[in-house]
Amino acid sequence: MSTDRGLLYEADCFQLFGALKSESVDSVCADPPFNLRKEYGNGSVNDDLDKPDYLDWSYLWIDECVRLLKPGGSLFIYILPQWGYHFAAHLERKGMLFRHWIALSMKGTFPRGRKLYPAHYALLYFSKGEPKTFNHVRLPVPKCRHCGKDIKDYGGHRKYLNPLGLNLTDFWDDTAPARHQKFKARWHVNELKPMIPSRCIEISTGPGDLVLDPFGGGGSTYEAAQRLDRYWLGSEVSDVTPIVERFERNFPDSLGNVPQRIAAAFKAAPPDGAVPVL
Repeated sequence: MSTDRGLLYEADCFQLFGALKSESVDSVCADPPFNLRKEYGNGSVNDDLDKPDYLDWSYLWIDECVRLLKPGGSLFIYILPQWGYHFAAHLERKGMLFRHWIALSMKGTFPRGRKLYPAHYALLYFSKGEPKTFNHVRLPVPKCRHCGKDIKDYGGHRKYLNPLGLNLTDFWDDTAPARHQKFKARWHVNELKPMIPSRCIEISTGPGDLVLDPFGGGGSTYEAAQRLDRYWLGSEVSDVTPIVERFERNFPDSLGNVPQRIAAAFKAAPPDGAVPVL
């Protein structure tokens, strides 16, 4: 599928990686498989690996993302904390600059035997050297849904708050996964709210920048990039029909030829308007 801002392949992410030039994208947003025995690509992808094998596979795609990032580009990885600290250590070994471990609140926790209730996902934020772009994202001042007043006491300094809202912090408590079928492109798996990749894109990119998501899932990153007028590029190993339908529903006038900005990222650039062949 191609739009006036993006290009999506139904393919393994390594096929896409191999077709792209080094230092060709400005930001990567990745929501990889968590090794939880889910089915991807009609069973062609093994999501039930021994720990060393899963980490080896993860380091391979992470290394490709690092290769593809421009200097100053940013990498965001949405992952379980049990994998996140391994990924973070590997990224530092690769010379990436740690920016934040963003904690995303996970609602509806349940007992896990002799462990604490898991209450957050990790969103790793690294950059390839000092970030070339960093935008402050502001949120509305939280209000009580019952009385309508501010939830937090600002110690009498409410009048000094920025009228545009509060600075985004590294704890996001409004990002629980979309679980009801009517809010999801793929009803049988957890799906990122577009709010999550949207914030990543707003933080790390500007107009004309190119965002890569190698694990398309339900298409949340692509929708967010399209709405924010960024260029985007991605792959999904499973059937991409739900993502295509999502765009036909939400952006019916966007489907079209591949923008030259995206075609330029490929090692062999296609003729104008043509889809690059992997």
